[in-house]
Amino acid sequence: MSDVKDAGPKLAGLVRAGDEQAEAIRVTDFIFQANDISNAYLVTTAEGDVMVNTGFMDNAERTKRLLAPHRAGPLAFVILTQSHADHYGGLPEFLEDGTQVIGGPGFNEALADMNGLQAFFGPRSRKLWGSTLKRGSTPKPPPHVVPDILVDRRLTLELGGRTFELISTPEGETVDSLTVWLPKEKIAFTGNVFGPVWLSMPFLNTLRGDKPRLVRNYLKSLETIRDLGAEIVITGHGEAIVGKERIRADLDKLHAAVSHVRDYTLEGMKAGKDVHTLMREFAWPEGLEIGEFHGKASWAVKSIWREYSGWLHYEDGTTALYGVPRSSIDADLVELAGGAGKLARRAQEKLDGGAALEAVHLTDIALGAEPTNAEAIAVRKAAHEVLLAESGGRNLSETMWLRSELAEMEAKL
Repeated sequence: MSDVKDAGPKLAGLVRAGDEQAEAIRVTDFIFQANDISNAYLVTTAEGDVMVNTGFMDNAERTKRLLAPHRAGPLAFVILTQSHADHYGGLPEFLEDGTQVIGGPGFNEALADMNGLQAFFGPRSRKLWGSTLKRGSTPKPPPHVVPDILVDRRLTLELGGRTFELISTPEGETVDSLTVWLPKEKIAFTGNVFGPVWLSMPFLNTLRGDKPRLVRNYLKSLETIRDLGAEIVITGHGEAIVGKERIRADLDKLHAAVSHVRDYTLEGMKAGKDVHTLMREFAWPEGLEIGEFHGKASWAVKSIWREYSGWLHYEDGTTALYGVPRSSIDADLVELAGGAGKLARRAQEKLDGGAALEAVHLTDIALGAEPTNAEAIAVRKAAHEVLLAESGGRNLSETMWLRSELAEMEAKL
């Protein structure tokens, strides 16, 4: 594979790849792809069709239209590789009499948790994704989904001469994640087990928020898929990955890279380093770097630390044990400093000295006491512009966060 900096299209482009799609992509003679936030796939057989995911609810009519010319028979099964709306949102458009819907282990519970917390997750998602997806309005509500069949660990289906093995491969994005394996054809549909971009760092805890994805389970799922010996891997985004040797080599590298981040974190913990030091000091060894388009290695350090040690960082001290945040004394600090303006000027000095994050810390305090202080807002905006430039736009989540913060500050000035 080429240098990871050139590995595949930008994630923002991937999630909008279906906007101008005029016809379905023919992956093989019996597999057809409709691009979406997460893609929908039609698999035809001699006795009926199977769908692997159905795309997002807002794009359901388009997805159905793209796949319609390739339908070969009644829709026997819809296999949902995870319980996120971009995988099941289009389901009502496809259901027919006799269609059975299949979800993974814990699908119902994972879906109920996500939907039940939409008052919490929704605004956070809109902050990050609203401008990227460029929606003119809020999306349609997701449909109510209750699978007819829930896979435990494995389930084998036979239809029209094709064998479908459904395998639990949790923690890529959800605990209920499924891989769909066609053993005769050596094709694996992996959904978002490997994230939105192939050969990239997993996002073990998204900025939007979600249940932590455990690195040990992620690596087990990777091993399960690697051991299949697939000749084609079809993910939730982009083009299929083709070639047994390439797939094996890529998954070997991915396993080694994620294992390195885990081992680096655990060794640092044993050496007495705090999590922030480990985040700052992380660097990829020569030849082991993978993409960081959605997740980042430094963020994975923080997730792995929490997976192994819990929520309390001892360096945070006594106050971390109680529900009184440091921001509760912002007004005291601003008063002692002589006003928010003085902190803003110190923040500017930090920024001029190349310490943009320290500048943000200072403006956090200043604006915690005086939310409309124009001087502090201006410095905070300038610091975020520096951080955005330094990021290089390589990681979409980081870029979306920084741009959303800049938009909020511009609205205040």
